[in-house]
Amino acid sequence: MTTNTTRQTTFDKATDTLVYALGGLGEVGKNMYCFEHGDEILIVDAGVRFPEESLLGVDYVIPDYSYLQRNVHRIKALIITHGHEDHIGGIPFLLKSVKIPRIYAPRFAAALIQKKLDEHRHLRAEIEIIDESSKVETQHFKVGFFNTTHSIPDTLGVLINTPNGRIVETGDFKFDLTPVGVNADYQKMAYIGQIGVTLLMSDSTNSSVSGFSISEKEVAQSLLDTARKTQGRLIVATFASNVYRVRQIIDAAVATGRKIVVFGRSMENVVAIGKKYGHIETADQHFIEPSQIQNFPANKLCILVTGSQGEPLAALSRIAGGTHRNIRIIPGDTVVFSSSPIPGNAISVYKIINMLTRAGANVLTNSLLNSLHTTGHASKEEQKLMLQLIKPKYFMPMHGEYKMLKTHAKTAMETGVPEENIFIVANGDPLILRNEEVFFSDMRIEADDIYVDGNDASGLSTSVLKDRKILGDNGMVAVIVSIDSRYNKILCRPSVVSRGFVHLKENQALLKDAELIVYESLKKTMQNKVTFNDLKNAVRSSLEPYLYQKTRRNPIVIPVILNQKAAMQPRPKTT
Repeated sequence: MTTNTTRQTTFDKATDTLVYALGGLGEVGKNMYCFEHGDEILIVDAGVRFPEESLLGVDYVIPDYSYLQRNVHRIKALIITHGHEDHIGGIPFLLKSVKIPRIYAPRFAAALIQKKLDEHRHLRAEIEIIDESSKVETQHFKVGFFNTTHSIPDTLGVLINTPNGRIVETGDFKFDLTPVGVNADYQKMAYIGQIGVTLLMSDSTNSSVSGFSISEKEVAQSLLDTARKTQGRLIVATFASNVYRVRQIIDAAVATGRKIVVFGRSMENVVAIGKKYGHIETADQHFIEPSQIQNFPANKLCILVTGSQGEPLAALSRIAGGTHRNIRIIPGDTVVFSSSPIPGNAISVYKIINMLTRAGANVLTNSLLNSLHTTGHASKEEQKLMLQLIKPKYFMPMHGEYKMLKTHAKTAMETGVPEENIFIVANGDPLILRNEEVFFSDMRIEADDIYVDGNDASGLSTSVLKDRKILGDNGMVAVIVSIDSRYNKILCRPSVVSRGFVHLKENQALLKDAELIVYESLKKTMQNKVTFNDLKNAVRSSLEPYLYQKTRRNPIVIPVILNQKAAMQPRPKTT
């Protein structure tokens, strides 16, 4: 975080406007930005972050909603910029925590959100569809929108008029001069810049990538060329939410006379919604059911799958591992990754690529030799164009890891934004808008990560994750002790059971010695009156050092104390 205390001030709740992120800063994903004035809070986006490999058993990472829970009466609206998971995935968890009066979302995002709410039957929300001409007004905020280009239909940038100045939040964007979908509204952005913008908050994901990103039209041509050249089955993996890419894959299949099979629930949902709203116009006759694959020659099939990021339960991972119920890799298959690994996913992706190759597939990934993928995020020159169109007085890079934010800040300086007017902040560190000036705040808002296991929005504690890590690395040892608490006495020598720690057959002597060490420690401890906690501590304090000394490993030691008092008492007499 930048710590320019010369621009730090104390928040005046009566007159100042507060801007802060609960997610999206210092990370890729979990986007959630809040705007606060008086008794009103406006939220833009509510996303999730997908966990890295070290977060064992975690399904999603969401922001800490504690501050919003305490201020739930002040929340006026949730505005959605587009329908990607890192912008809408947290909505079910947010709705379990706080009441949202109304969700404003573009049409495609609204359909995806409604699908999520249908899967959580007890969740209800009023969703109002917005577009570039919509307006959202509260007592203190007046919000307008403008079209942007991204890798999903119906993406919007947001203009927020506050009592202390205008804020532009770009959402995720790129500038594609030959887009597949709707063009970005350059004229409206330029007009917004002309009337004056106090603070620009802009997508930083590709701030280290030079030049302009390639157009989706180039990807469409590469996919068509690949479909023509492929002699066997064509299996294409991409992000399910990248509807324009899905459409291009389907169009290439139709143009080369291939029938299309869709695998993966999220892909099936997106294709259905895309067809409903006209983003995919292919007739039903070009699609077949998975059970019909055997009825068509290999060179007449295009198989569209989820799993481009190596997700272990996605369709492509199951196909690569030979566990999919409908399809297996056969020599001659061509698998195309029409995507690039998200930061942190590269190892999982390359693992799947190796499995596919070993099974006999020809695997194609995006490279300098082809154009099988293009990003949905602005590269450096596109970020400069946004800065030049909006012409902000102050700038806050958002949606990116710290290095991305820092690089975007340097780009802003190149376009003329003074260094002292650029704010690199962390989640939970608010900025204050006061009379069209921006300051750091001396307050802090809770913005920790919450780890979700299943659909439990309460989150996992870090101690649970720590235990999972230890279990994964070192295993566990359970010690079963039978005592009679009436006589403060051990009934028999403890039994030591190992799981994931050492091989039982080869380490019988080690475990027998462990039993003896615990037995001696317990006998000594039970010379005095003790509690169950005293006995558990005696087991751990004697066994853990011994196991580490012998194996240089620290398994979790779980003492199980069985009190046989009740079993040894005589039965009551009956009359």
